[in-house]
Amino acid sequence: MQCSLFTIKPGLKISMATVFVILCWAYSPIGIRIGLQGYEPGQLALMRFIIASVFMAVVAAVMGISLPRLKDLPLLMLLGFFAVSLHHIALNFGQRNVSAGAASVLAQSTPLFSTLLAHFVFKDRVNTWQWLCLLCGLLGAAVVISGDRGIGQLDAHGLLILLAALSWSLYFALQKHHSHRYDPLTMVCYTIWSGTALLLVYAPGLWHQAQNTPIPVNLAVLTLGIFPSALAYLAWAYVLKHSVVSRASMALYLIPPTAMGLASVVLAEPPSMMVVVGGVIVLGSVVGVRLEPLKEAALEKV
Repeated sequence: MQCSLFTIKPGLKISMATVFVILCWAYSPIGIRIGLQGYEPGQLALMRFIIASVFMAVVAAVMGISLPRLKDLPLLMLLGFFAVSLHHIALNFGQRNVSAGAASVLAQSTPLFSTLLAHFVFKDRVNTWQWLCLLCGLLGAAVVISGDRGIGQLDAHGLLILLAALSWSLYFALQKHHSHRYDPLTMVCYTIWSGTALLLVYAPGLWHQAQNTPIPVNLAVLTLGIFPSALAYLAWAYVLKHSVVSRASMALYLIPPTAMGLASVVLAEPPSMMVVVGGVIVLGSVVGVRLEPLKEAALEKV
């Protein structure tokens, strides 16, 4: 008879993987803030994804992935541009003057931009409730941006974080429409590798900068490359494969409060009241946008 003492139930595995993803992605804005102490924004993005690329190459060698078709190379480069290059360049430049907590809130506004894309690009129907949630979410983002450094201190750096969220929503839309071409691991690998290749424009001087950067900063960047940029994606793919996507996605709204807590401890950077208020508005609006299609689907089954 086998001992079940160390047997982990599937539900617990999913929960553990979800918590791991939340912690990894909540660390990301903290790691960026630390990394910017030693690197320029472009260099930081490249260093982070060189590490992630090497790590994913090891994973790919062990797990095995299919070779890309030549006709798919433009698509894979586009995915890498939106998910890695543009997204992280905008994040890094934005976080030069945006707190980690505020950045985590603004980065979660992706579903709001996805709603706009659904309407204007993919011609999907967006109802009155979703438009209302969208407007409230944008209002909340404005509250976060204007209140991050003091009431009324509007900073354009916050708009860069919103650009990063828009970039991610473009990646998600493309990935969703073409996910049937490759399995999740293969898609993640080629997205990371292609995005890293596009970041090589920041390679000059990177090795010299790495040698002159303090060890704690390099360790923070190493953590960024392995955990939020690689392992978290693998864990999230596992969660999505074994659970309902809509329910799993709701757990990601725990990232901003977790990031705020980590920033308060690690960076001594507690969020301002305006960021908290704006964050509640943004996340509430995002939840509203996500719940409405589920509500309609449930009514259709009745």
